[in-house]
Amino acid sequence: MRFHIQQEIDIPASTQLYNQICFAIAARYYPPGHRLPSTRQLAMQTGLHRNTISKVYRQLETDGVVEAIAGSGIYVRDNLKKSFNSKNNLNTTPALETKKAVDKLIKLGCTLQETRNLLTNEIDWRIKCGSRIIVSTPREDIGASMLIAEDLSPNINVPVEVIPMEELEKVLCNSNNGTIVTSRYFLQPLEKLAKQYRVRAIAVDLSDFQKELKIIKELKPGSCVGIVSISPGLLRAAEIIIHSMRGSDIVIMTTISDNSNRLLALLKASNHIVCDGPSLSVIENTLLKNRSQLMRVPQIICAKNYLSIKTINHLKTEIGVIN
Repeated sequence: MRFHIQQEIDIPASTQLYNQICFAIAARYYPPGHRLPSTRQLAMQTGLHRNTISKVYRQLETDGVVEAIAGSGIYVRDNLKKSFNSKNNLNTTPALETKKAVDKLIKLGCTLQETRNLLTNEIDWRIKCGSRIIVSTPREDIGASMLIAEDLSPNINVPVEVIPMEELEKVLCNSNNGTIVTSRYFLQPLEKLAKQYRVRAIAVDLSDFQKELKIIKELKPGSCVGIVSISPGLLRAAEIIIHSMRGSDIVIMTTISDNSNRLLALLKASNHIVCDGPSLSVIENTLLKNRSQLMRVPQIICAKNYLSIKTINHLKTEIGVIN
């Protein structure tokens, strides 16, 4: 994936690069364990100073999105295993890994009975964590949580709740069972809270939105594209990604779906509307009510899936509900 910085827009260059890298990671253009481009490579590609790129990488590391390995580079953080150990696991099997785990516990001085108890307790704890899903992001972007929950609810046969990060500790004080699910951007602070209350925190990956991006890439210069979502964070990321693809040869308008005045203005101006699932009915109702005010009806492209199928299946495996 190539990164492109728009100098003529108000968004700082470092923010543009940060958001583009986050999107690339969340959409698995860069999967866990993948080595990111060097500061020199990104400087040549974007025109930014290497110090600016280093600052972006440090912020990504602080936010728990990437990890720096001395003498090797910057890698997408792998929350299940270290990326540099992955090659050693190619020829493993579940039975072999179980034997290794038991052997290691015995070498640490555990008896077979103690080993059985440790393994059983760990499995029981994971089953307990799978009894419900708590989706959490900051209150200012609770729409992202709602999008995650909408994709998970039909696919996971356990209760799914949406709780703002600011209220999560109070909820866990009263009932500390379940698995916390969040965007990769917010995983680090939630991991600390999860550890404190003995629950799990797992990051989910976004869809790569290839279908929607392909349509936008093929639009004629001068087209106006409206982006509508319940998530302000998704709107910011989408705007930056589209700018990186098309530069200034198309016009981009964005709005939260519950801003009725802004939504109507967007519908009047846009040739194409890209929206998330929850926003589709709002757009359709607004079109019906205001059809006489529109010179043309824009083409609506609904990105129905916010999460990738792979990340949903991974989560199902993690909480033990896969068939």
